[in-house]
Amino acid sequence: MSTPAATTAKRRHPLDRIGIPKPLIWGYVGLLFFMIGDGVETSYLSKYFGSDLGFSETGAGAIITVYGVTAAIASFLGAGLLSDRWGPRRVMAVGAGVWIAFHVLMLTVAIPAESYPLVMVTYGIRGFGYPMFAYGFLSWIMAVAPKDHQSKAVGWFWFFYSSGYPIIGSFLFAAAMPLVGFYATLWVSLAVIAIGTVIVLVLLRERTGFTGLAPGRDSRAELAGTFRILFEKPKLGVSLIIRLINTTPSFGMWVFMPFFVRDLGFSDGQWNSLLVIMMVTNLGALLVFGVLGDNWSGRKTCALFGGVLGAVGCLACYYLPAAAGYNFLVAAIAVAVYGAGLAGYVPLPAMMVAQAPERRGQVMGVYTLGAGLSVAAGPLIGTLSYSAWGFQGLMWIYAGLLLVNAALCLYVKSPGDGMPDEDAVPAGRHDERHPPAPPAPPAPPVPAA
Repeated sequence: MSTPAATTAKRRHPLDRIGIPKPLIWGYVGLLFFMIGDGVETSYLSKYFGSDLGFSETGAGAIITVYGVTAAIASFLGAGLLSDRWGPRRVMAVGAGVWIAFHVLMLTVAIPAESYPLVMVTYGIRGFGYPMFAYGFLSWIMAVAPKDHQSKAVGWFWFFYSSGYPIIGSFLFAAAMPLVGFYATLWVSLAVIAIGTVIVLVLLRERTGFTGLAPGRDSRAELAGTFRILFEKPKLGVSLIIRLINTTPSFGMWVFMPFFVRDLGFSDGQWNSLLVIMMVTNLGALLVFGVLGDNWSGRKTCALFGGVLGAVGCLACYYLPAAAGYNFLVAAIAVAVYGAGLAGYVPLPAMMVAQAPERRGQVMGVYTLGAGLSVAAGPLIGTLSYSAWGFQGLMWIYAGLLLVNAALCLYVKSPGDGMPDEDAVPAGRHDERHPPAPPAPPAPPVPAA
């Protein structure tokens, strides 16, 4: 005779069983298309700014650093404060509108004028767009996904995110660039962004994200609370540093590694292929590390694979190609090792929420602030160090940061570890200064498979 729990498990939709909340499936699909459009430029944009428009390598790095600053602001506001107040759906819509408007201005005004200031302004402001869209949806996921499947649901978020940015986006670049050139390819990316936006706004109907995740809270108090929580919950302050370091090397590498491999004799198409290999490896590792985070230990997964393996991958990306010269297979192995390490941090959102589950919106604001800051930090470190120490020195800096991260990860509790958490609020009580957030509206029932 089957138990009620067994019957419920049998009725769960296959998507729910693999970790994708079924009501959010169109959000994952829309995210994929949006990130394809955003990822078209990844493998070539720094060279386009630095060489084709004549802005120099460090000039290109400075433009992308400004973009990273705006992305950091949007990441912080989009997944935290604004999702709590407006709801993730509206945050995603505003992000898409900003991306489209300033991309068009860049293509019709700034690039034709070959104006460095105008390119910096239009591309920089466009940086508000993708984090609001992507991390607004991440907040939606964290509000809907069951607690015991959050790492897997987030793993699938990064799977779809990385499938578009930069994997399929790079394939689209490889197909369009030889036919129409890079400038026209940027118009193609606009069309794909529009498709992703329409999918989300028309087909994603899960109701939790249509309203604020914590309506009625005072915005200024909530904003102040998001910064205050870093001191009240010290492990969240540490987690912010972990998230910042997590993707700092990748964003810097994508700007400066094209110049390094070019000097070894690799073509633009071969660099594009290396980038695809890096992120395809990342996709497979995301799903593996999501399962490890849920069933083994999130903090150990982050430390061992995100920190140590990531550091090894950074050094491999310089030393293996430098030793082998023009050898595509060796370079592919190097970027694959780094791509796997990059995925090691997939349990981090669930680890952070575990530190203050009653303040989920503020926690997600901290997480996405770190994610956005890394978009600026990676290119900024390269802009400041590349001229003096080259790609070798840059990779040592990134590897050192990741090893520091490995130690920091072991300090942060993860769900299921059984570690004592001195920051946690005892069951049945709450911090009087921060009463628990109102519960999110319930998701509609999932029909039987």
